[in-house]
Amino acid sequence: MILHKKLYFCNMISDKKYMTANIKGELMDFSSPKVMGILNITPDSFFSGSRKQSESEIAERVAQIVEEGADIIDVGAYSSRPNAAYVDEKEEWNRLKFGLEILFREAPNAIVSIDTFRSGIAHKAVTQFGAAIINDISAGELDANMFDTVAELQIPYLIMHMRGTPQTMMEFTDYKQLIPEIILYFSEKINILHQKGVNDIWLDPGFGFSKNTDQNYELLANLNHLSVFDLPILVGVSRKAMIRTITGVSTQDALSGTVAINMFSLTQGADIIRVHDVKDAVQTIQLYNKIKQAKQC
Repeated sequence: MILHKKLYFCNMISDKKYMTANIKGELMDFSSPKVMGILNITPDSFFSGSRKQSESEIAERVAQIVEEGADIIDVGAYSSRPNAAYVDEKEEWNRLKFGLEILFREAPNAIVSIDTFRSGIAHKAVTQFGAAIINDISAGELDANMFDTVAELQIPYLIMHMRGTPQTMMEFTDYKQLIPEIILYFSEKINILHQKGVNDIWLDPGFGFSKNTDQNYELLANLNHLSVFDLPILVGVSRKAMIRTITGVSTQDALSGTVAINMFSLTQGADIIRVHDVKDAVQTIQLYNKIKQAKQC
């Protein structure tokens, strides 16, 4: 019985293969998980505390993300929350351009990810500003040119599992087998991307996107199944409804739940955690690394 308990707790800490990604000619090493700090240049993101629109707000947020130790800054100009208002490409680019000018003025060496499903936005952000990663919630489903654009740019591409659009995704939560269907989805996308010559692919299972509360926790409990791809896995649960629904707290009070789920995600193989609260995520990873170092299995 004691042996079985020891093996159980040993297996809680992932031993999966360490990976690297090419970021502007330098390797990012995932032997220690990374923190992606969120910069929302939007008026309607679900967490009101994350909305930054003025020059001073954006500059202060960039400084905070950098000072608190994030490895990546993820910039979005189009909210992807459920039932988010539609934003045309011109407006998205105007918002993003304004934010990127401030960001790179304040933090010229930052590793920046662009949260967009539009290939035109992705191309301009990389070629005009030096963005390093594309974070596409639709995995190419909402823009047929995105895969070719990423192949041309040769940058890491983060693909997320989602059905429908941000406006309709919660109408598509009918799964026969959630985890196998997500794995099949990624398998098909990865195969196409490899054929096009895209080498650095990151995976986001899409917590809260076309998944109800129970499905989110089923996905969380089985997150380690995605390690079959030997690709970096991102978890983005920061202050989301899946936490608030269970704990009964507001978005403003959902930090403790976020930290708890992030720690569990790390034990199940997460390589990147995308958060509003960078300092807390950095500390979570420090503690996780110490536990992993002390593991005697």
